[in-house]
Amino acid sequence: MSTDNTHQVHLNAGPAELTVDPGNGCRISSLRIAGNELLREGARYGAFPMVPWCGRIELGQFRNGGERLQMPINSAPHAIHGTGRDTAWNTVRATDTTAAFTYELGDPWPYDGRVTQLVELTADSVTLTMGVEASDTSFPAQAGWHPWFRRNLGTGEDVRLDFDAEWQEERGDDHLPTGRRIAPLPGPWDDCFGMPDGVDVTLTWPGALELKVTSRAEWVVVYDEQAEAVCVEPQSGPPNGLNTLPRLVTPIDPLEISTTWTWRALA
Repeated sequence: MSTDNTHQVHLNAGPAELTVDPGNGCRISSLRIAGNELLREGARYGAFPMVPWCGRIELGQFRNGGERLQMPINSAPHAIHGTGRDTAWNTVRATDTTAAFTYELGDPWPYDGRVTQLVELTADSVTLTMGVEASDTSFPAQAGWHPWFRRNLGTGEDVRLDFDAEWQEERGDDHLPTGRRIAPLPGPWDDCFGMPDGVDVTLTWPGALELKVTSRAEWVVVYDEQAEAVCVEPQSGPPNGLNTLPRLVTPIDPLEISTTWTWRALA
């Protein structure tokens, strides 16, 4: 199996063009529909995989059985968004419309395993699938995606977000869920929502494009507090979930999550 993490991978399907940068956290660095870039560029850009955890871990610490582990603090006082975005992934397969990438879990993550991301592009959708495998020792893990969608495409009004969540995780002053589920509040948001029937969020750029983010996952973080971009982040568990709702990955039970973004032109 040949591998490569030095070259960006370009996919094309009809009006859709997508670029993945495996050397920079396997981030989708560009998604263009009929020439319109949907993802923010600059310092915080594109769409990156969050793995082996999503959002914040309280004080960067979590337990696996009787063992307490410490992750690097990169959003003081917490650890945020996993280590996969800081890792060079390998391209193991690429065609005009699909590509597969892997990386081996390792330092600072204390357990051996493998993460795989599959990207499948069509003329009106992209499906992202991520898997987390344990080599020998079982461990708690999460996976998800953090896209930076442009607030304005330069063709009209700002994007509108529409979704119907069953609950919102109450957020404490430390930006972690308190453990209480409350009725969804109006934005702006940096909040996690529960959707037991699956994530379903619609982004509408009036007069330009509609994009639906769906997933069989039950959790989504919505972040729209920045002027230039909004984030809709499907993920396998809530922030701090390694502590509050751990999902154990074992050598015979990997974690898998997928999301599909479907779009249609409005103009």
